[in-house]
Amino acid sequence: MSEELKIECYPEGVGQLHFSAHADEVIEDKSIAHDAIFGAITEDGPNYRNVGWLGTTALLMKTQIGLGVLSLPVVFDTLGVVPGNIILVIIAAMTTWSDYMVGVFKTRHPDVYGIDDVGRMMFGRIGYEIFGAMYTLFFTFVSGSAMLGISIALNALSSHAVCTAVFVAVAAIIGFTFSSIQTLGRISWMAWIGAGTIITSVFIVTIAVGIQSRPSEAPQEGPWKSDYKLFGKPSFTEAVSAVSTLVFAYAGTPAFFNIAAEMRQPQHYQRSLILCQVTVTAVYIIIGTVVYYFCGSYVASPALGSAGHTIKKVAYGVALPGLMVSCILLSHLPAKHIFVRILRGSKHLTANTVPHWITWLGSTFSVSLVAYLIASGIPVFGGLVSLIGALLGTSLTFQPYGCMWLYDNWKTGKRNPTWKWYLMVFWSLFMIVIGSFLTVAGTYGSIVGIIDTYKASGGSAAWSCADNSGSS
Repeated sequence: MSEELKIECYPEGVGQLHFSAHADEVIEDKSIAHDAIFGAITEDGPNYRNVGWLGTTALLMKTQIGLGVLSLPVVFDTLGVVPGNIILVIIAAMTTWSDYMVGVFKTRHPDVYGIDDVGRMMFGRIGYEIFGAMYTLFFTFVSGSAMLGISIALNALSSHAVCTAVFVAVAAIIGFTFSSIQTLGRISWMAWIGAGTIITSVFIVTIAVGIQSRPSEAPQEGPWKSDYKLFGKPSFTEAVSAVSTLVFAYAGTPAFFNIAAEMRQPQHYQRSLILCQVTVTAVYIIIGTVVYYFCGSYVASPALGSAGHTIKKVAYGVALPGLMVSCILLSHLPAKHIFVRILRGSKHLTANTVPHWITWLGSTFSVSLVAYLIASGIPVFGGLVSLIGALLGTSLTFQPYGCMWLYDNWKTGKRNPTWKWYLMVFWSLFMIVIGSFLTVAGTYGSIVGIIDTYKASGGSAAWSCADNSGSS
């Protein structure tokens, strides 16, 4: 029997050759790499380890930056400019640590694909199922919200030419079609376009409100001056709802595991993270402060209409590709989560077989369908997204990462504790406690908001044709 000698060439992207004991025999292996999560990645199947660090930066940014950035002026109107910016920076720092822990934990445990795997390591099967369900539900709801965002843009651009329910259905079809692209490596270029167009559109509105005499929602006759406040006087419910909105602006954290899992060189994750967080935080501060300074409490809803009808159309025209990319990415992530859970450990995960495609398209179709149904069929969907964000988004952004540090460092550190170890134990426990408080308080504020909104307007009708862009 001939004995094989195997030489593996890494990093991935370089093939492997098998040299037989016979000098004249070389057997080519089509494997690109063997991954702890995806198994053997070959040239004949999708390469799930092909995202560069710049593509990773775009994907991380796109999970966080959406038109929700224009909810920040409303937050500042509640809290005041000074407290609003201080709390924004604090939440940015806290979530950046959570994001950093994703990279650290992923390096120590390369077989971790998503937050559900973290749950299984720390809490067993129950943690695996609960964290997995929370992740899938959260991003499916956010995907539905992105579909509504597309419908708002199409209504604004067409002056409500057709029924809104039709536009939501169009958004769902777009989401399903493009989220079915198999790998994040092939979607990363879209993320750059998406992040760029969203940032450009909100800067268009920001500049416009700065050079116009008054925002479109302000009284159009007589003298006018912005009623911005340096310090607000919110009630407890208003304050926790505003803080929950800031947390929601950074709630892409649970998806960072899944994005890092598809990097070519995961050691570059922290580089991508720093660029992402610095850019996102700078955009949030500039947009929130400038728009609120010039508009005060007269920020339009939806916020891209704050500078008037013409600028609204221009802004939505620029933002539309970004809204589509949000829908695509936010549908792809929960679908990929389901797909990997079903096929992990099987050859079908990375091979273009019939079971592979049936499972993959079934996952993307199911997520897109559920997102469409809840976005169109639930009368208080806007408030429900806020509730899901407060309940699930906050829970997946703070508490698990304190637990992760304790999981990796508790046993080894307590044998010979140092001041640094005590400090990190305190910080990890603080993240768990503050995350739990924000989850409970934010959920309470969202429920109160849903009740108040429903009493005032009765909610929106299911599959409504009404204009949701304020264009008619």
